[in-house]
Amino acid sequence: MIRLKVPATTANLGSGFDTLGMALNLYNIFTVTEILPKGEYRSEVWGEGVDILKDAGKNMLVTSYIKACDEWKVEPKGFAFESCNAVPLNRGLGSSSTAVVAGVVLANILSGKNFPESELLRVMTKIEGHPDNVVPCYIGGMTVSCWDGESLRYVKLPSLPENLNVIAAVPDFEVRTEEARRILPDSVPFRDAVFNVSHASILCAAWAMGRWDLLRVGMEDRLHQIYRASLFPGTTGEKFLNEIANHPDCVATAISGSGPTMIAIVHGKAAKLSEAMCRIFTEGGASSHFFVLNCTESGTVAE
Repeated sequence: MIRLKVPATTANLGSGFDTLGMALNLYNIFTVTEILPKGEYRSEVWGEGVDILKDAGKNMLVTSYIKACDEWKVEPKGFAFESCNAVPLNRGLGSSSTAVVAGVVLANILSGKNFPESELLRVMTKIEGHPDNVVPCYIGGMTVSCWDGESLRYVKLPSLPENLNVIAAVPDFEVRTEEARRILPDSVPFRDAVFNVSHASILCAAWAMGRWDLLRVGMEDRLHQIYRASLFPGTTGEKFLNEIANHPDCVATAISGSGPTMIAIVHGKAAKLSEAMCRIFTEGGASSHFFVLNCTESGTVAE
């Protein structure tokens, strides 16, 4: 029996589009219970996405496993697995990345190849298309990555201190990554590109040096959030990027991944800020719930 504990992630963190990501202590658990003949896959799913993920052959864990085996030119064994999902689907918390990471890790284990971390991450990124979720999902912590379509480079930064938590406000509507990318313009003004380069640089430097007072400035963005905010009902997206950013308990805020989950880094107690975030969703006509999470260093753990 192979058991994989795979964390949720929040990516972009405002200015770090397709580059920055952080692992969170909210997990999907995947357990292989039986090896089957080639081409045979069975699954049992609990928690998030039960109805969507019940077809094992179309489950992203299985498709990613097959793609990894093809990449390495090994014969894919069939298997039965159980999936206990706590990460919401299509909400911007890296649910698809948990499946991609798990699929590639299983391909490595079942093939007996024992590839190094760098090769596993290369294949994960190739399957996912961008590294900001899969890298922290696999190695944990806060990561900075760049991907040119063939080569992956990444750096792991220090984690958030214990007195800083991450609130994830999760609404009851979905935003698919494809839709969130389609709404982005093909080009942006030069000044906006410079704005993001400078702010992402400040964010990385502040994170590395423990200058948490600079996170709010570092997470300001002009490349994607203003466009993705339009996918939120009414003026919900704009309110988050303005009102929550100025809340006295908020250290910094951003759309998580491609949305619609909103994250806020909070110092100390999270109750008032969590209520304020869910209230904005309610005013936009959407129900929501929230998690108070921490950055996790462990990444994906195989047991």
